[in-house]
Formats: sequence, structure tokens, C-alpha cells
Amino acid sequence: MLAYVVTVDFSASLVTLATAWRTPAEAFVWPLFVLLAGGAVLHLEAAQGIERIREISREGSPHAHMQSVWLFAGVLVLPMPLLVALITISYLHAWLRVYKRRAVLFRKVFSAATVVLACAAAQLVLGFFSNRPLDVDGPIGLIALASAGLVYWLVNYALVVGAIIMTNRDQPARAALGNASDQLIILASIGLGSVLAIMMSNRPWLAPMLLLTVLALHMGLLLPQFRVAARTDSKTGLVDATFWHDVAGREIERARRLLSTVGVLILDLDHFKQINDTYGHLAGDRVLRAVADALKHSVRSYDLVGRFGGEEFAVLLPGVSTDEVRATAERIRFEIASLHIVVVDRLGEDQVVSGLTASVGAAVFPDTATELSPLLLAADDALYSAKNNGRDRVATARVF
Repeated sequence: MLAYVVTVDFSASLVTLATAWRTPAEAFVWPLFVLLAGGAVLHLEAAQGIERIREISREGSPHAHMQSVWLFAGVLVLPMPLLVALITISYLHAWLRVYKRRAVLFRKVFSAATVVLACAAAQLVLGFFSNRPLDVDGPIGLIALASAGLVYWLVNYALVVGAIIMTNRDQPARAALGNASDQLIILASIGLGSVLAIMMSNRPWLAPMLLLTVLALHMGLLLPQFRVAARTDSKTGLVDATFWHDVAGREIERARRLLSTVGVLILDLDHFKQINDTYGHLAGDRVLRAVADALKHSVRSYDLVGRFGGEEFAVLLPGVSTDEVRATAERIRFEIASLHIVVVDRLGEDQVVSGLTASVGAAVFPDTATELSPLLLAADDALYSAKNNGRDRVATARVF
């Protein structure tokens, strides 16, 4: 990991030095530099509270921010030395003002280095079309901008994802990719950056209007993240009990209208307290995350898995029969039993947790009950029946 970070930082430094003497800053670009640097600083200053929350919520996955509006505009109108200065100002201001020096400095330096390399690659692509990319008009101009934007995004994204994968080896690699919607933020920022660069070249006095647009969009970025946070269990990434209940209620009403069925599973890990007592609560949290992943991979994409608290989980299975519910429960039980989870114990040593077992209670609407609360009570009663009969088994609620 250290070699990777140093290589990226060193490469960005080489690019900066190599282009410094080849691309001198002409007098007419200095006002553009000042305008872009001022816009980037004002943008972050106005949105620092939002950005601080977004940074925390995206830990362990790529953090998409709208500074690319100013940076990609710089790709189109600034020489590389001034573009590096713009990136430095943006990231230094973010570290001092947004993150209050609490963020790890080398991570911010690495992020800035990835952007330097992305900008250099984008300018290299633009150089194939013209020395002054904004002078290229028509379909060729569109291809030039689209190609440069794609390369800018891909280089930055690939370098950041590589670092995340290496520093989060206990997480699935796909988690490092982040949400597709986050990458749309970057692509939208690249589009706005292109518009900003064109506006600055022809009508620079209109550029401040775009700052208001960027701020409005930036504030809207938090809405989906607050929505997800409000319904997600932080330890497992599953939906929480409240959201699960809401969806289950709607599914039962839908099944009632369509004369369909809804299966419910309530699952409890057997002897989970022993894991916490033996290895510590952090190890227990790691086991819960692994079980949550196993649950999600054992059911259909449209089934809903939630955490009810502690080591208890619930699964909502629309449109299934009693036999199908039981088959799903047995599949889940088998998947959990086959887990081998690497955890770190209280002494900081790696240990492997295996031999997990789970007890499962199953119930089906409308055979077991015709309302959600009685259905959950029946599944919970079946769960305790499974535990009382020796654990590591599935019990099905009585059919009325």
C-alpha cells in the first residue's frame, strides 16, 4: 500500500515538473485561474458542513465531490502548472476548512495526486484534437470533450478504488466501487465544468451564476444519503427494523390485493455471545457483517433482509409458498454454517470463526396469519421452538 501511494504521489510530482517548463502561463489565463480558484474556495466554504457529513458517510468507498466542476474547467482553459496550483488550493482549503485538519493528511495528498494524473491524462487526450480544445467545434469538439471527460473520470476512479481495495482487504472488492449514483455526480460535474469553461471563454461575467447552480446541486446530494442512513443498520448495511416493518406492511397489503403470499423468516445466531466473550465485540461485529452478506446472497434480489437487533435478522419473501419459505430458510442455514470468517481478537491476532449455526422461524401470509403483527409473532414463536428443540434448525409456524 505504501509503495502504491508513493508511486502515485511521485508520478504526479513528475508530471508537474515535466510540464512546468513546457507550458508557461500566458497573461490571459491568470484571470481565469483566479476565477476558478475563487469559485472552488467559495463553493467549499459554503458547502463545508454538507461535505464533512458526506465524507464521513462514504468512508471505505470513493467519495464523489463536485469540485470536479472547477477542476475539469481548469483542464480546458489552464496550462498544467496552474491546474496543479488550482488542485493544491482546492485540496488544501478542504483539509483546513472542511475537515479541520482531522482527516489523515497523506490521504488528501494522495487524492490530490490522483486528480493531477487524471487532469494530465485528460489534457493529453485533448492535445490529440487541438492545442486549444475550446476552439474545436461541431461533432469533433463533442468527441474531444467527451473523451477527455471519460479519461479524467476513469484515471481518478481507478487509482482511488485500487487504494481502497488494498486498505480494506476484509471487505468485498465490490464495496470499493461505491454507488453508481455517486459516479453520476462526477460525470455531471464534468459536464458543468465544460459549460463553465466555455462560459468563461466567451461570457466570463456570467460564471458566478454557475456557482449558485453548483451549490444547489451540492445541497441536494445529501438527501439520498440521509434517506439511506435513516433506514440502514450501520453495523451490517442491512435495512433496520423500522424500514423492514414498513416494507413488510406494504407487501402484505399488495399480496392481499393480488391474492398472493408473503413469507417471513426470523433468524437468530446460536450462542453468539460466546463469540463476543472469546474474541471481543469488534470481532462480533465482523461476524454480523459476514452473516448479513451471506443472507443477501442466499435470497433473491427483490427479497428484503433486515437486522432486528443483536444477532437477530428478518427476511421478507414476497410470492412464496410454505415449502419455498422452508427451502430458503434451509439454504440460509447452510450458508451460515459454511462461513469461515477472519476476525481480529483482543490481542490483535487473526482468528478464524467457523461452525456458526442459526435457528430460523418461518411463517407465511395468509396461511399462518392475515396481518403483519400476528405473522411476526408466529415466526418468532417458531424461532423459539427451533431453539428449544436443539438449535441449528428451521421451524415452521402452524398453518390455520
